[in-house]
Amino acid sequence: MNDAPVVRVRHIMPAPPEVVFDQWVDPESLMEWMCPRPVRCVAIDIDARVGGRLHFDLDDSGTPTTMTGRFLEIDRPHRLRFTWSISTWRDPTVASIVAVDFEPVGDDRTLMVIEHSLLPPDVVDEHQTGWARTFDQLAAVLTSW
Repeated sequence: MNDAPVVRVRHIMPAPPEVVFDQWVDPESLMEWMCPRPVRCVAIDIDARVGGRLHFDLDDSGTPTTMTGRFLEIDRPHRLRFTWSISTWRDPTVASIVAVDFEPVGDDRTLMVIEHSLLPPDVVDEHQTGWARTFDQLAAVLTSW
């Protein structure tokens, strides 16, 4: 049995599931909101298909960092699941799993829930905080939807 902690974040987004989902697979949109500030995405490459690659080049306060992964599940507009590895982890070959679910709330809002599992124990807290900040940034982008 795996007792590893799982990061869970829930947020109501001010747009319907199709719009919120599409923000996750559009590189231009991701540049606006992905990564908890002051971390910035400086380049994003996404092949949005099962087995397709994700590659984010990040600037973490002057430290170049890379996030890589592969899409495991794409069920628009309900669910995304992908692997997630960061170059600055003690073991950057560790692949954690990110699952994002999108549930309609009323006519034009979405409950977005992330579960990030299999994280190295020493990065769980920073990912909990980071995903919460990132969700706030996405919500701000979507207010102009």
